Amino acid sequence: MFMREAVSRTMKDRMGWFWMIFEPVAMVTIVILVRTQIRGTNRLIIGADFIPWMIVGMMGFFLVREGLNRSQGAIDASRALFAYRQVQPVDTVLVRGFVDGMLRTFVFMLFIVGGLGLGLKIFPDNGIYALFGWITVWALGLGLGLVISVTGTLVPEINRIIRMLSLPLMILSGVLIPINTLPHAALELLMLNPIVHALELLRLGFFENYRVVAGTSAVYLWLWILALNALGLLMHLRYRDQLKAK
Repeated sequence: MFMREAVSRTMKDRMGWFWMIFEPVAMVTIVILVRTQIRGTNRLIIGADFIPWMIVGMMGFFLVREGLNRSQGAIDASRALFAYRQVQPVDTVLVRGFVDGMLRTFVFMLFIVGGLGLGLKIFPDNGIYALFGWITVWALGLGLGLVISVTGTLVPEINRIIRMLSLPLMILSGVLIPINTLPHAALELLMLNPIVHALELLRLGFFENYRVVAGTSAVYLWLWILALNALGLLMHLRYRDQLKAK
């Protein structure tokens, strides 16, 4: 299943690699162009330069988004494999999550090498903490994917809602602009979003002097991760037969 998914992701679409690299490059370029018209952004980020700060957050968010979006079609794409009794719907989601995570990790490494070549301070100051932060983001995306793969298969309309929320979620997760500039009431609401905590902790691994948003908590984040993964696995166990029959 791993080889099948890896070949499908990398070889089926001749432009697959291009879009995985071009999308974040285009997004970074657009934000930089906007930033040139809005001065003072750097002063809002303590302990990190704006462009590396944004790249790290964007790559982390894309990893979570892959867990949300790619999990939606995982079960339907591998439905023929359910003829084998040992293959379960949850296996398709786990394999797709692993493959997508490995591909995003490779793309992220390309961005780090490219950024260093351009003189950006994007090499992690604390490699172990940065790796742990990346795995944490990966685990959060996997948990969301497990839940969405079940709900989206049983109720297809949910998939459309998830796709519509992708761009607003990027903005509300503090990917493009620092959310510590928002009013305190709005900031308290946004801090309920576990993606914000995941991205802030990931950035802290890259920039040791970075001041994270007030209220960032690794405990809160991992409670979300454990709850989502447990809920997703339980849902796959509960609705296994319905997922196979769909």
